[in-house]
Amino acid sequence: MKKIAVFGKPANGKSTLSKKLALATGIKLYALDSILYKPNGEQVDRKSYEELHESILSYEEWIIEGFGPMDSVESFNKRLEEADTLIYVELPYFVTYWLVTKRFLKGLFIKPEGWPEGSSVLKGTLESYKVLKLCPKFWNDRFMQRLEKLSADKSLHVIRTVSELNSFVERHVQ
Repeated sequence: MKKIAVFGKPANGKSTLSKKLALATGIKLYALDSILYKPNGEQVDRKSYEELHESILSYEEWIIEGFGPMDSVESFNKRLEEADTLIYVELPYFVTYWLVTKRFLKGLFIKPEGWPEGSSVLKGTLESYKVLKLCPKFWNDRFMQRLEKLSADKSLHVIRTVSELNSFVERHVQ
């Protein structure tokens, strides 16, 4: 485990899992939302994002958490190819909708885990709901088949329950 890609739908616990993983392994964590957004909540320009993403991929060790810009499937695919460990958090949709709602309600009082500095929790929540409606077009059986093929020489972990998510680091990091 030296190059780890953690990905999946919004609010599925990727940030929390990635932080635990970084702590347990000592590998530097790069949360894509923190790279994608400026402190005022605006997106950085695409060229800057892509250059930084490419730079991170060249490092010997990394944990990259998130998907990145919705139209950056090429960067996402390259990250999957470069990684030696793929962690796909695929909680059921009803759980994900609840987690987005819970993050919003909690976010009214405390900044959500991994939330970009200065970003609106309301705006982010509405964006998460919008993204969730589109997710079945991307996170589907065809993606899973592609992921399984891609992972022939990698370690692939698919997390489908909150209990698997909560115990992942303890079970997989010595």
